Amino acid sequence: MAINSQRYLRRSYLFMCTDPVHVGTGGYRLGRVDNSIAREPGTNVPKIPGTSLHGAARAYSASLYEKANCAGQGQQKNGDTTTGHCGSCKICYTFGYTKSASSTESYSGVVNVFDAQLLFFPVHSMVGPVWITTPSRLEMAGFTFGELPEGWNSEAVLTTLEHEGSLNLGWLVFQTKGKIIITTDYYELSCNKRWKQISNRIVLVHDNTFSHLVNSNLEVRTSVAIDPERGAAVDKALFTYEALPRTTVLVADVVLDDYRETGFNEDGIAANMTSKGSLLPGGIAWNSAIDVLHSGLKMIEWLGVGGMGTRGFGRMALLGSPKNETYGEETKS
Repeated sequence: MAINSQRYLRRSYLFMCTDPVHVGTGGYRLGRVDNSIAREPGTNVPKIPGTSLHGAARAYSASLYEKANCAGQGQQKNGDTTTGHCGSCKICYTFGYTKSASSTESYSGVVNVFDAQLLFFPVHSMVGPVWITTPSRLEMAGFTFGELPEGWNSEAVLTTLEHEGSLNLGWLVFQTKGKIIITTDYYELSCNKRWKQISNRIVLVHDNTFSHLVNSNLEVRTSVAIDPERGAAVDKALFTYEALPRTTVLVADVVLDDYRETGFNEDGIAANMTSKGSLLPGGIAWNSAIDVLHSGLKMIEWLGVGGMGTRGFGRMALLGSPKNETYGEETKS
């Protein structure tokens, strides 16, 4: 049976942190900090879980659509009854829904949001700020680069800088083994101001050292609990927490799996209108589920993702334009 490729779309997003971002693990641990951030199990490299992006995108899309009841889990008290999602709007179609706690009617969403993985990480050096990455992460994100020198090991780095000799990355010193050119035909980055600021300051490091460099240069802050009655610090309530620093670049995939194929316009509302008859902000139009998700992800630049949002954490801006691939037409590498 032939597969309708229009039902399946893979889209890769680049995000740049405009604030420190803290997506916690949900508890305390003994070690370097009290509140740690989420990490990949195999590499110990920090990440932003897809669940965090999915939840934020749904909440923000529902707010834009003026359909607050369809954000989150949708289990809200209404007098003596518990109400759920409406099940018939563009938000429910995109992200899924459950009618109510007692109802068996539910559907999964038609968009899958995957973890945002670290791509470029800022580190201080003797020549100013640089952004470190690895060959495998560049290839995963669709970037290309020159040939690696024979025998390249974890003690040497390659860079887009005009620099020779030793180069420190935080407290570790490496030898520069030459210049490398890193490019991409995707994301429409050629005219992007944020990309121009980092593209000539990238340092390619070995996979063996990337995790150590990242975890040694995370932002760590100290806070203290405040007694609401006295307005002063609580004794012995000091705690530390870590975050991805500003200008960190991450890459995340989303996949449209429109298995339902019909029902996106079930509510009968025009593509550029909200559920209450107002124009969608910014002159946007929702013609498909992927448009709904895109609007929610874009709102992260304003409202953030993760914890510590009221303390100036969480905002991430889209870097360039997303890279699109339809099923059966993937980029051949």
